[in-house]
Amino acid sequence: MGMTITEKIIAAHSKYSTVKPGDIVDITIDARAARDFGGANVVKNLNDFGLKIDDPERTLFTFDCNPTGSDQKYAINQHICRQYARSNGIKVYDIDAGIGTHLLIEEGYVWPGATAVSTDSHANILGAVGAFGQGMGDMDIAAAWNSGRVWFKVPATVKLTLKGTMPDGVADKDVILNLLRIYGANTLLGYSIELYGEAVERMSLADRITIASMATEMGAIIILFPPTPAIIDYCRGRARSPFEPVYADPDASYAVSADIDASTFVPMVARPGEPHDTVGVRELPVTRIDSAFIGSCTNGRIEDMRVAAAILKGRKVAPGVVLKIVPSTNFVWKQCLDEGLMEIFKDAGALVSNAGCAGCAAGQVGQNGKGEITVSTGNRNFPGKQGQGSVFLASPAVVAASALAGYITTPDLIPAIPPEFRFSQTQPSAAAPVRSAGTDKPIVIRGKVWLVERDNIDTDMIFHNRYLAITDIREMGQYAFDNLEGYRDFAKRAQAGDIIVAGKNFGSGSSRQQAVDCFVSLGIQAVIAKSFGAIYERNAINAAFPVLTYNTFEKIDLKDQDVISVNMLTGEVVNERNGLKTSINPFYDAQYEIYKKGGLLGKI
Repeated sequence: MGMTITEKIIAAHSKYSTVKPGDIVDITIDARAARDFGGANVVKNLNDFGLKIDDPERTLFTFDCNPTGSDQKYAINQHICRQYARSNGIKVYDIDAGIGTHLLIEEGYVWPGATAVSTDSHANILGAVGAFGQGMGDMDIAAAWNSGRVWFKVPATVKLTLKGTMPDGVADKDVILNLLRIYGANTLLGYSIELYGEAVERMSLADRITIASMATEMGAIIILFPPTPAIIDYCRGRARSPFEPVYADPDASYAVSADIDASTFVPMVARPGEPHDTVGVRELPVTRIDSAFIGSCTNGRIEDMRVAAAILKGRKVAPGVVLKIVPSTNFVWKQCLDEGLMEIFKDAGALVSNAGCAGCAAGQVGQNGKGEITVSTGNRNFPGKQGQGSVFLASPAVVAASALAGYITTPDLIPAIPPEFRFSQTQPSAAAPVRSAGTDKPIVIRGKVWLVERDNIDTDMIFHNRYLAITDIREMGQYAFDNLEGYRDFAKRAQAGDIIVAGKNFGSGSSRQQAVDCFVSLGIQAVIAKSFGAIYERNAINAAFPVLTYNTFEKIDLKDQDVISVNMLTGEVVNERNGLKTSINPFYDAQYEIYKKGGLLGKI
């Protein structure tokens, strides 16, 4: 039996000639990156455990979350990283460079068939060039920097083939939003996706980057594109190592194969709160906006800038609307300058920032205020992710047209005279008191249940990005769930020893370790969910924090605040209220070994 692209890349970087879904293997990582918000924690882990750097030439920092240098806590973290880099001969792509995942491609750290890890949960963007990239937490990155390897569970692969011709006006962003409408946030949870079809073969690198970037929002491990000759030529001119592109074997085995009629795709927007809550732009009621944003790792390429400029040229942003534009890298920024796009943007009334992630990261241009309505080319619109307002996701063409119109629309329907309207204001919230972490880690646990019957609880709901500069675990517990509606007082009400039971895709979204550590800080014993976001599951396992999966608790009539006991090796669960028993999925071997060590970086 042949192998898929993912399986072949993982096998080539392991000691095995073949691998299959479910295998857990150590793989060599070609490029190992940390960003400014996660970098300081990576340094802390390395220093705390006395670990050295395996290969400085493959190791780098990327300061893309706060490239304006406008936040004091980020500035401190960046300084910590710079000092560590100087002492260890590590390259720093500083606040003038741009988005780290784009730089990995642009600077030749990855190529078709390569592997890479980053503290960026969108490192799977590298699937755009046929590379295997993964976002991971601080412990994983520290381990990769020290040994050059990480453990990984081989995912099953889904093959999607786009059939037919896409209609005019359907952009790369629309492709992924249409796919999200079909598959949602967890249908393909934990799968690797390979994308095929004539429409796919014609896609540019920018198109592929946009689609690959939002694999995370689909719950997938990665979206991989078989590299075309144009992609191979682009990478050969930059790659720091010789390579041969990787393609699936003709007899590769796929968990699911599906044909999708691309001729039915339409320009889309994702409504606030969930990237998969998508609707055709023309199906959306008239929706006025306060601000518009063009950029992010999804749509910050020069092609995106050209699309926006063509629409904005000779026009003015609607009164009362703020348009923010952020190129993905400094190279793209200079291209905008050389091609005269900067002049078009400024003449239209846009605010242009230096290259970086922008709205997704707290403290940088792109954030909105409470009550503010934004249309954005970003990849996420979780509550609080791009500020305290509401965020619609759309293509650069729709965002530029909407900025001119004053409401969400398409380029062919921009009104001659846009409406005027005013902005809302926001009020800061007060912080809760600090609580410290528990330490006992038994095989059988007993605790009171918090039954959180929701799917797709993302890391911004668990631990909001405005707290990402916190590195002291003792300070994290007070912010657990403070962005999850109905549970904002969870940290005040929860008690050490409690157990959380949730639905599908718990911990989707960002790679932040704090979304695990905040529960450790509170003394929560475990999270039991129907499924987990891939990065979140790794972070929890690596921190020796129990995460377990289940199918149903109907057999034991589980209710909120029931007390249960859980044997994490056998999977037996007992509801003490009624004495009923059931089984869930127990620890698997690799998880138990890390748990026994007290964490990935610990010693027995």
